[in-house]
Amino acid sequence: MPQPPAALALTLPLLLLVVLVQILSPAGGRPSPSPDYLQRGWLRLLAEGEGCALCRPEECAEPRGCLAGRVLDACGCCWECANLEGQLCDLDPGAHFYGRCGEQLECRLDGDLSRGEMLEPLCACRSQRPLCGSDGRTYAQICRLQEAARAQPDANLTVAHPGPCESEPQIVSQPHNIWNVTGQDVIFGCEVFAYPMASIEWRKDGLDVQLPGDDPHVSVQFRGGPQRFEVTGWLQIQAVRPSDEGVYRCLARNALGQTEAQAMLTVLTPDQLNSTGFSQLPPLSLLPEEAAESEESDYY
Repeated sequence: MPQPPAALALTLPLLLLVVLVQILSPAGGRPSPSPDYLQRGWLRLLAEGEGCALCRPEECAEPRGCLAGRVLDACGCCWECANLEGQLCDLDPGAHFYGRCGEQLECRLDGDLSRGEMLEPLCACRSQRPLCGSDGRTYAQICRLQEAARAQPDANLTVAHPGPCESEPQIVSQPHNIWNVTGQDVIFGCEVFAYPMASIEWRKDGLDVQLPGDDPHVSVQFRGGPQRFEVTGWLQIQAVRPSDEGVYRCLARNALGQTEAQAMLTVLTPDQLNSTGFSQLPPLSLLPEEAAESEESDYY
């Protein structure tokens, strides 16, 4: 019986592997961390065949929309889109299965073995320092700015200076209206972004008196985060009484300006609560200590 050509003998097993990858995708069984990238990897191997053909750059397709820049293919002939931050990549520079990371990116193993996570080779930005773009926006690192610049080339986005852009305070999570029965505890929360970082003050009913003042059943707490250049403040009122009812304001300020957000506290007596027909109170906010544990501490 005649033997199949070498190219066909190599292609048939690879085709079987492509079918296997499709079967193991989330639609067909056990979930895969990135079915699209696995399939693209096998298709890349199929396209390469037994090796590199004679390079004819004029026959290469022009890649478009490459947010991480372009890299040469395995044969060093045609340009293709580089992999973005967080995408699978080849740790071995000589391999060409998942693809290569883009400009300012490198391939690293990512995952936490102590939590039972599988280590995966992912593209990661070499720098994690924030910087200010010419559009006045703060970017977490250079890779994010470059992605934005390539997504809108007509904007001519560049680095204005290292470090975040100076900005007046912006309240990213404002306090919410709360109602509760006398004798219970309530907490208002306020999360603010600014650079330089803002200070947070609490006021009540339009008065300029800063809380807690000399009231022992009112307290305030602050901490940096949960994100960079953010600060979060809490106002806690223990054993609320009817006189605590009113409008509370979160006032954030730095050298560039100030802003505020407000929320209403409604206090009911047990008799008023029974007359409403509600059998239970709505859930309250987390205590400051519990909220702090549930947030990431990625801040300066």
